[in-house]
Amino acid sequence: MIARDNLTNVHLPEDGFGDYPHTAVAQGGAEPAGRTYSFHAHYRAQLFQIVRGSLRLETERGYFIVPPERAVFVPSAVLHEVTYLQETERSYLFFRPDAVVNLPSQVSVIGTTPLLRELILAFLEIPRADAGSARAERLVAVILDQLETSPLAPLSLPSPASERLRSIASDIRNEPGADWPLDGLASRAAMSPRSFQRHFQSETGMSFRAWRQQAKLLKAVEWLAAGRSVGDIAFSLGYSGPSAFIAVFRSAFGVSPGQYFQLEARETF
Repeated sequence: MIARDNLTNVHLPEDGFGDYPHTAVAQGGAEPAGRTYSFHAHYRAQLFQIVRGSLRLETERGYFIVPPERAVFVPSAVLHEVTYLQETERSYLFFRPDAVVNLPSQVSVIGTTPLLRELILAFLEIPRADAGSARAERLVAVILDQLETSPLAPLSLPSPASERLRSIASDIRNEPGADWPLDGLASRAAMSPRSFQRHFQSETGMSFRAWRQQAKLLKAVEWLAAGRSVGDIAFSLGYSGPSAFIAVFRSAFGVSPGQYFQLEARETF
């Protein structure tokens, strides 16, 4: 059972002054659907572990979807905005910056194993007042070891740098299945279609075509986590039918949409 004081908010100063002396502190609990925490940053690095539900996290550089049985790691001092897409059960772990030097230097979605999930739960069972105890520090060391070797999940989408392209990207992310003619988008950005594609790739590192496909896949994962059917998702995203959608999804993730969360539930350590 989660310790009572780990269900209360963690004190998070913007710098190291007044911070906890412990390597990590934790907070468990739930968030209602639609709750948003607008752009902010912490001195401590943060790990969100999603037990049930899903969230969307956005930074100045990208956009991330985090479904059940995944976690997202946010390095120290990175501005981020979080929206809970459904009623979500989550755990937060906040690490001293010097403890996570071997973890990714950018926001990353991480696959979680049964061992990692049990380790996090065990840490949450230790009262926050004892988070610096020998037992707690040993658990944190193993959690960090597991995080360092956990696979990254392809659940991110880079954001363009310029405001005119960021606005277009935001609209497409919100409705990836809509018809978005290239000529119309280029005109909106005051560019030729060729220039639009060149600038988009320069700013995101992806071709516009590949970026649109990734936007559809992230929306598909979001909708799968919410329980929508494969057929409904396929048609909502503009595919000719479920078979076409399943083929694209399998190519990207290595499994069918129906197997995506089942696979995570069966993973062993």
